[in-house]
Order: sequence, then C-alpha cells, then structure tokens
Amino acid sequence: MIQFTLKCDKDHRFDSWFQSSDAFDKLKAAGMVACTHCGSTNVDKAMMAPSVQASRGKPEAPGAAAPETAPGPLSTPANPAEQAMTDLRKKIEDNADYVGMNFAREARDIHDGLSPERAIYGEAKPDEARKLIEDGVPVAPLPFVPGRKAN
Repeated sequence: MIQFTLKCDKDHRFDSWFQSSDAFDKLKAAGMVACTHCGSTNVDKAMMAPSVQASRGKPEAPGAAAPETAPGPLSTPANPAEQAMTDLRKKIEDNADYVGMNFAREARDIHDGLSPERAIYGEAKPDEARKLIEDGVPVAPLPFVPGRKAN
C-alpha cells in the first residue's frame, strides 16, 4: 500500500491509499479517483514529503524533538467555504435519491406526476438540463459533481 497526497483542479488537497502507483494510474484513467471535497475527477498527485521513520533500536539523541503525531482526518476542509460545501453535499446525499444519468427522465416523470414526488439528484447532459428548464421543470445545478455509486 502507498499513500499519496492528491490535488484536484480546484486546488483541494487530500490523502488517499492505493495498492501501488500503477493502481493509482489505472483508477485515475478510469475516472474512479475523485476529490473528497468537490467530487472533481481531474485529480493529480501533489508534492509531498516522504514519511521517514526513525531506525529501530537506536536511542533518541538528547534534546531531540518528539515525533510528530499523525495528521487529522484525511478530508478535513481547509476553510469555512469548503466546510459549507462538504455539509451541503452530505445533506443532499443523505436526503435525496441518486438517480445517476437518469436524472432528466426522473425529474420529468416527477414533474408530470408519473413518479412519486421525492428529492433526487444525478447527472444530465447540458442539452437535457436546458430542455428541463425550458419546459418548467424545477431543477438546479449542484456546486459539486455527484459521486457515482458503484454498488
């Protein structure tokens, strides 16, 4: 296992573990590596300091600094705006049904009374979203990319 510090195109930084460097490359190429803050799949490895442990059995030098403690949670938001975005994303994911690429059809069916009324979120092509708006279906873009649910 290897830990990488990653950075998305919006400059969010987070850490993640991978089986190997090749595994990271394969997952990234398949679009399966996403920012923990905004969901962007435009993610690259960031510069990071190597993790070096003191040698075993060697006594510490007098006056040596205490070893660093582990950092906080991997996806701790860096500022209040990121915290608000994280909270919004969690609220949407907890209280709405993810319908994936079927969003346009589901939204239209709910609006036309063909499906039960409920909160949904998902993905739509720009022309599908534009047509929903033109037809008076109440929709709004999310300020993050929904995470695709694999299971």
